[in-house]
Amino acid sequence: MTSTPANIKSFPVEPYVPRHASWPYSSIDFQRQDPSTDASFYSSPRFVTHIDDHAISQLRNYYADVLPTRGRILDFCSSWISHYPPTIEEATKDGELIVVGMGMNKAELEANPVLRREDARVLRDLNEDAEIPSEVASVGGGDKEEGFDAATCVVSIDYLVRPVEILSSLRQRMKPGGTVHLAVSNRCFPTKAVSRWLRVDEQERLQMVGDYLHFAGWKNIEIVDLGDKEEDRKEQAPTTSFAALVRSMGMGGHDPLWIVRGTRED
Repeated sequence: MTSTPANIKSFPVEPYVPRHASWPYSSIDFQRQDPSTDASFYSSPRFVTHIDDHAISQLRNYYADVLPTRGRILDFCSSWISHYPPTIEEATKDGELIVVGMGMNKAELEANPVLRREDARVLRDLNEDAEIPSEVASVGGGDKEEGFDAATCVVSIDYLVRPVEILSSLRQRMKPGGTVHLAVSNRCFPTKAVSRWLRVDEQERLQMVGDYLHFAGWKNIEIVDLGDKEEDRKEQAPTTSFAALVRSMGMGGHDPLWIVRGTRED
């Protein structure tokens, strides 16, 4: 069964249901084809987007519904663009909202328009150190309560080899009621994705990310489908034999996109 909260009328939401009494994954599941440190892989900036324009538009619409325009947001595994809507960008201009970006490349973080403060650009390899530093939860100081109101991560959860440690640490840095939003697609650098991600289908990947949040102590875990069903239906009826061939090869359609989200309740 799916439900549709009042604030997200256009996106179907499915509750995550825990499937395992104990952690079901092994260290083998988190091995990668390229075991070298991520520092070298991300040493050169990549000023590209990793999902298509349609998926980016859907993500911005979703963010416009759920992200706060006051307080503090953490964008982890961040880069030169966070895909936030104009309302978020405007809120960062006057300091009502502070966005902290945690990523691997200095040039990318410096180019991100919502990371307006130097101390809001945090270089960190979460695969080497899974702790979210306590000091990043107080960037901006002033009259802002310590902690994050929301956190985002776009198509990067599949690269993290210690996801529960990272998400547990993140939960500790959130304000009570704070939310995390993990965007998931089927695009990745396969040599850097964890091995189980490459072995399972899309639905199992979503359940896997739900497991990460569950075992990290997050509550009210849900899966939100950001796909545009009307657009998808149009594209499922190719009008030429070439279009049919392209579709049969898994090409020519929009990138799928989901959010797996949770809330800090304690």
